[in-house]
Amino acid sequence: MSTTVHEGKIAKFENLKIEVYVSREAAGEAAANATAGALQEIASAGKTFGVIFATGASQLATLDALSRIDQLPWDQVQGFNMDDYVGLPADHPASFHAYLRDKLPQRGQMKSFLEVDGTASDIAKMCRAYAEALRAADPQLCLLGIGENGHLAFNDPAEADFNDPFDVRTVHLDKTCRQQQAAEGWFKTYEEVPELAVTLTIPALFCVPRLIISVPGKRKASVVWRTVQEPISTACPLRVSATKPKSAGRRSRPGYPVDRISSGR
Repeated sequence: MSTTVHEGKIAKFENLKIEVYVSREAAGEAAANATAGALQEIASAGKTFGVIFATGASQLATLDALSRIDQLPWDQVQGFNMDDYVGLPADHPASFHAYLRDKLPQRGQMKSFLEVDGTASDIAKMCRAYAEALRAADPQLCLLGIGENGHLAFNDPAEADFNDPFDVRTVHLDKTCRQQQAAEGWFKTYEEVPELAVTLTIPALFCVPRLIISVPGKRKASVVWRTVQEPISTACPLRVSATKPKSAGRRSRPGYPVDRISSGR
């Protein structure tokens, strides 16, 4: 089944809404506006709520635009990040700790912000504690991107599992993923990219009611195409969310749409 997407237009494919813009800045503004609207709507209940933030090049324009939107209910937000490298010092330029401190200044206004700690002495214990905190916060919104290899968070195709028994775990990063990190300038060569990472799993991501996905640049145009064209498989995990599955792992999100995929050149 095929679908035609025009710049500045919204296309729907099964359970997905896809918006395409002429630039990554325009796409970032659209994603930021959608995020602002979701934050305000969720906060209207008067309770604290969890929000999961991604990092990397896909989020730069979105977070930049979001930082210019005032009077958002950050004091009701319990923030989380979705992944990080194992063993990479927190002050390394590619560390997601450093990224979030620089690109997400609103974290200082949040009720709390908990980071994945890839430098923990006991990674398995850290994963369990992070998963418990995540479940307690019951995230209602997630900002994320899609990797060139189709991954969500650091769930590369060989590691992705729609029925993963864990919410947070360590994974091995494949060569395509590591090459992407180097190509985006986070590392000089792909050999410098750590081979291990900690990530939220597919079930942990898909149980969040709202996903706002930013996919900037021509390099990822094929990933958007795969999301609407390929058979459902872990080769492109986002594909499963288009079908309103009865179960996307042990914690399902039936009937919950991806709020939008915002793509720009």
